[in-house]
Amino acid sequence: MTPPSTPDLTVRPEALLLDFGGVVFQTRKRPEAVAEFAAHVSALLARAGHTISPDTLVPVLEGGKTAISDWKNASSRRLHPRELTHREIWRDFYASPLPAAAREVLVGEAGELQEWITLATAEHTIRPGIPDLLDLAAALGVPVGIVSNAHGGRAHRTLIDRHGLTDRFGVQVYSDEVGIRKPNPDIIELAANALGTTAPRTWYVGDTFDRDVTCARRAGVAAVMLTRHHSTDRVPFPVADVPDAVFDTPEGLVPLLRATVPGTFATMPGSFDTAPGTSNTMPGSFDTAPGTSTTAPTPDALAETTLPSALLLDHGGVISTSTSDADGRRAFAHHLATGLRRAGWHLTDTDAEDVVVETIAAHKRWKKTRHAQAEDGTVPEIDPHTYWVDLAGPLVEARIAGETSGVRSWLRAEAHALSIAWGRAKSVSTVRPGVVELCEAAHAAGVPIGIVSNTVSGRGVREKLATFGLGHLVGASVYSDELGRRKPDALVAVTACRALGADPTRAVFVGDKPANDVVSARGGGVGTAVIVRGGRTADAEIDAILADPTSPQRPDLVVEEMGDLIDALHLRPRTPRDGAPGRVRP
Repeated sequence: MTPPSTPDLTVRPEALLLDFGGVVFQTRKRPEAVAEFAAHVSALLARAGHTISPDTLVPVLEGGKTAISDWKNASSRRLHPRELTHREIWRDFYASPLPAAAREVLVGEAGELQEWITLATAEHTIRPGIPDLLDLAAALGVPVGIVSNAHGGRAHRTLIDRHGLTDRFGVQVYSDEVGIRKPNPDIIELAANALGTTAPRTWYVGDTFDRDVTCARRAGVAAVMLTRHHSTDRVPFPVADVPDAVFDTPEGLVPLLRATVPGTFATMPGSFDTAPGTSNTMPGSFDTAPGTSTTAPTPDALAETTLPSALLLDHGGVISTSTSDADGRRAFAHHLATGLRRAGWHLTDTDAEDVVVETIAAHKRWKKTRHAQAEDGTVPEIDPHTYWVDLAGPLVEARIAGETSGVRSWLRAEAHALSIAWGRAKSVSTVRPGVVELCEAAHAAGVPIGIVSNTVSGRGVREKLATFGLGHLVGASVYSDELGRRKPDALVAVTACRALGADPTRAVFVGDKPANDVVSARGGGVGTAVIVRGGRTADAEIDAILADPTSPQRPDLVVEEMGDLIDALHLRPRTPRDGAPGRVRP
């Protein structure tokens, strides 16, 4: 089949859209990566108390990889395929043969695992001609964007940054971050809109027929180019669409683009069926939250002869205290404004600072509304698209002069990366006294630790835990932005206990907000709810709750500092003269 019309390759495109692998980068697989990954997963499971050898995991992971490859090929046949979430990849593909508790651990670390495997599976080098092509595009005033099917988009961003290319791209669109994948034409239209144009006014460059060429044709781009790579000839089924030009490397694109002149494109409607700002709701681990009891159980986790089945710790206010970081927030505002300006949307740093402040306020209102509406106990967490497109988007648009129709497309494409950057920048955290000692004591006693935190960036929390020297002690991670539900939803506590294979009635949940933490613990059937003072709830409010024996927010125990729990939970090793080995009287 020939292209639907003969393209005029002398007309300069208003944007140049490039695939990642096979165009910007060439890859060489690392055969040893599977064994390395199996060892990594085995160590991760061991932290949660699940012993599965690397040798056992190798065929499990290889089977998952094969199944995902088959799914990708089948998706290339669809008209408007959506992308899998990281949690789906691990629940339904890689970890599906594993025991339920081990599977839940890996689902909780799905984003981190996808980043790890993307970086480790292959070596990435810049393809010949890419530096010259980017230089030429900049000289001609043609903005450049990435449009890539990726299950590790943040790893791709890392590689772009490592090679000094971040400033060369006005937008990076990865399927796992926007929820749609090629050959869905919406993904190309989204990138074009983000750069202030439309698909029919762009050139698209890919390396596959079934995904790239087909997607570009459906989107109605002005011209579609193909640079040959090792995936080019591995077509899973016959494809009728053909490119306008084929090159062995991106070097061939340079003289083609250099020869163009500004001109007028023929009107070629694309096939963007839905608004690019549509929010994607992230599914939780379960459809309904089992365990809805709000009656305070009789605590047995504090009994001297019984160790807790798990120690579930909130992050902010419990593991650490934080203060707003004015410098960090200004730096983030500059980062936001710079990214928008790179894509052609002129937001000043000062206006970006105002946007950040107003978005924080809008987020607080959003949370308050969702909590008030949670009559059935289901409390959704905000996702990056809602935060940056729906809350921040109108605030950004109001401060940009002229046309702003593509601003929200840019925010949608960059939403996940913005959330990670914001999670790192918004505050300075300090580990609370006694936390390290408590976690080390629990680990030594064989009590697994789970983190249960409401956050806009689980990745940011993981980084802080690593900085505090606690990352290697965490067995399970349940972060609201990854689960899609936030405390006081019981699913948070339920998921943590399931991941650790813990009896919830013998688990201990430590928080600093009775309205969130105690209620989540009670709903999840957790045996002991603890509140630590000095967090985000005033002592007077805690005391008032304690004075009301009927309050659903009333904890079983209140402590002044985290180190107090070492003795309260009997985590100190017993000396021989104390009698029964392994215990000590408080």
